[in-house]
Amino acid sequence: MAESGPDPVATLVRDAAFDAYSAGLFAPAGARPHLYALQAFDIELSRVRDLTREPLPGEMRFQWWRDALADPARADAAAHPVMRALEAAIRYGALPRQALQDLIDARNDDLYDDPLPTVGDLEARLGATRSALLRLSSLILARGRDPGGADAAGHGGLALGLTQIARELSRAPQRVARLVPVELLAAQGVGQGDLERNEAPAALVAALRALALRHLNAARAAYPALDPVAAPAFLPLALVASDLTRRGPGDGLRWLRLARLWRASRRSTPF
Repeated sequence: MAESGPDPVATLVRDAAFDAYSAGLFAPAGARPHLYALQAFDIELSRVRDLTREPLPGEMRFQWWRDALADPARADAAAHPVMRALEAAIRYGALPRQALQDLIDARNDDLYDDPLPTVGDLEARLGATRSALLRLSSLILARGRDPGGADAAGHGGLALGLTQIARELSRAPQRVARLVPVELLAAQGVGQGDLERNEAPAALVAALRALALRHLNAARAAYPALDPVAAPAFLPLALVASDLTRRGPGDGLRWLRLARLWRASRRSTPF
């Protein structure tokens, strides 16, 4: 009998979202593939903008995902490894399909370069993506039962998203220029054109890091309301504090991040 190859869904998550992949290693074995399926779904959605030059082809890709969610038995949906794995995750975690449709709609906004006027607009965007993903992961770990911790997921997702934007601003500003709110740019005397030219002042990065830290602290305060069964979903937050104060490239080494997650997995409050 031929041996089966590596799981393409887990491989996708490992290659594209190593922190999420590593955190999944500390989840119960039965839930792990379903957590990876959800992450892979989000990875597929987040890549649409990079794969299409114009909004219309991107809209068509997102529509495929909407149709596949509505009719997962159709041939092309059933043959797609991520969609097939996602359908298993939906059944395992009793995931609401509408919440997944909402995630598609939120990612659809990435196709357009409309500026975000305020910090509140950015927080709403991240809440609809990063926070929603945390909440859905919690449901998987709780097998569809409400594990509580909605506020922890809300603030935790914002902390993760803001940290990622701050990290990109410090090394490749043009990649996240469209996500930096106009009011923050104005406060620092910066224009979006400056970011497009790969110029981001340290004060702007610091402002985003401070905002991320506020949400991290709020997530910590709300964390006790979460059923511990859902704790593995929140493990990536254990990396946020070090990412916000990172001074050297060594902090990004995979073995070091995995070691931090292992230590966090052994604490009652992982972050």
